[in-house]
Amino acid sequence: MAIWLTKDSKVIVQGMTGSEGSKHTRRMLAAGTNVVGGVTPGKGGQSVDFGGTTLPVFNSVGEAMTSTGADVTVIFVPPRFAKAAIVEAIDAAIPLAIVITEGIPVHDSTAAWAHNVASGNKTRVVGPNCPGIASPGASNAGIIPADITPAGRIGLVSKSGTLTYQLMYELRDFGFSTSVGIGGDPVIGTTHIDALEAFQNDPDTDAIVMIGEIGGDAEERAAAFIKANVTKPVVGYIAGFTAPEGKTMGHAGAIISGSAGTAEAKKQALEAAGVKVGKTPSETAQLMREIMQSR
Repeated sequence: MAIWLTKDSKVIVQGMTGSEGSKHTRRMLAAGTNVVGGVTPGKGGQSVDFGGTTLPVFNSVGEAMTSTGADVTVIFVPPRFAKAAIVEAIDAAIPLAIVITEGIPVHDSTAAWAHNVASGNKTRVVGPNCPGIASPGASNAGIIPADITPAGRIGLVSKSGTLTYQLMYELRDFGFSTSVGIGGDPVIGTTHIDALEAFQNDPDTDAIVMIGEIGGDAEERAAAFIKANVTKPVVGYIAGFTAPEGKTMGHAGAIISGSAGTAEAKKQALEAAGVKVGKTPSETAQLMREIMQSR
């Protein structure tokens, strides 16, 4: 079992004919992902060979969905085209759109988010500026390395791509149901709370790792949700305890205002909700290891 991305997911790649899209399409195929085509406006009707797997190129997401039955799109397009690509995916009502692109202007992300809301939230948008989703042994959509960990019963949601990989590696002896990188920009389509709710409802996820970082109040809001709604054990880590005061660090969303958004404030909120919080990624992994070993 996995959340949102499963072995049955049919994936298309917006920007598949570009350098990044092509590279990661090849990698996703090697991981066993069911990639069924790509989208590049003006190149419809062409095809691309990926080491023996030939994939069709379509002019639009809607055309690709009609022809292939795709229900997931991974977006690898330059920042200036990203808003149009996201809106196109939303207009086609594809169930899941994973936006890998980094550097999308906040105004564009906000406009795309508002368009999705106005369209009835038919598309789950993950990202932007995220590593994607990996359900080990089932499917891998994005840039998360496929060989870090086997399938297991831990769910992971993270703002940080790098820390996603580290926790997956440190807990590889237990494995993961799904790892979700939500991205660290100020405006994102899927939040910690969305993933926490999905993992809480997933019968094959036993425990959850939540990785946050300084800036904003997403982790405090997640803590309130955990306290009210999550019965499974949650282990947390907040990146940025050693960040110099007054400096903007990491993702565009890592902005601190006074005491709000500090690592310590987030840690206290999570601990008040019953979450065990590690001081380092390795300590966080050890806390989860102890939980899994006691089950």
